[in-house]
Amino acid sequence: MGKKAVSIGEAMIEMSGGTGGTYRLGFAGDTLNTAYYLKALLDADWSVSYFTAVGDDIYSRQMVEFIAGTGIDARSIATIPGKRAGLYMIHQAEGDRHFTYWRDNSAAKLLADDAHALETALGEADLIYFSGITLAILAAPARQRLIDAIGARRRAGARVAFDPNIRPALWPDKASVAAALTAAADVASIVLPTHADEVPYFGDADAQATAARYLKAGCEEVVVKNGADPALVVTHDGSWTVGARRVESVVDATGAGDSFNGAYLAARLTDASPEEAAKAGHATASVVIGHHGALVPKEVLG
Repeated sequence: MGKKAVSIGEAMIEMSGGTGGTYRLGFAGDTLNTAYYLKALLDADWSVSYFTAVGDDIYSRQMVEFIAGTGIDARSIATIPGKRAGLYMIHQAEGDRHFTYWRDNSAAKLLADDAHALETALGEADLIYFSGITLAILAAPARQRLIDAIGARRRAGARVAFDPNIRPALWPDKASVAAALTAAADVASIVLPTHADEVPYFGDADAQATAARYLKAGCEEVVVKNGADPALVVTHDGSWTVGARRVESVVDATGAGDSFNGAYLAARLTDASPEEAAKAGHATASVVIGHHGALVPKEVLG
């Protein structure tokens, strides 16, 4: 019997490039990016589905078609009349990125409003993946509804992976960030934070402190990412420091962390050790940052 992974969050219209005022239209978003790499790297025994909400505009329809075209199951995606897909533009300069977002009318903010649709989407999931952005865009009651639904699936035996992916502009205050991330860790099996992002909210002295805090919150495995520096993987059984691959030139770092997550989880789901999974994550991210955009052609992943 096949296995099922479900990624939950906000997919957006991506405008990238900008050379000479010309931008490329694409579709991306942190949890969609990770779903894409999960699908690319898992074998045929696994299905990968994406759960979000989109509008009834032409770009929302194109987004759903794009997602389905990658091989990701898009049948659970809800359509919200009168809403739109969110959009962001990437300004690229010497490998660095600046983002401008338009998401006030994003349908994805309503993805957890329908409890029955949420339960149906998560049903039979062997892996559930979500992020701090998933939580940040939701109203407080919907956020709690999502966390409760995910917690129920974990208690039923599913693995749950969570990337805090803190975006300060999406949160009203630091206390809200800390409360939501801690609640998410309580229902997660694996947490994949970035140390530098965590420090302003939790005051972690180092990556070990970040890992210890999340283990104490309730998860079983923490992968503390640190960009081009080594990642720290900590479980209740041990810890490993795993160096990133050397890359001569960074074309576009968009989606690097998301691709790391996808490769790490794909490896863990196929019985790789945490250390080997982190090596796989770095290997995939090193390929992704050599290309434009968050989603690179599957054939370049090897």
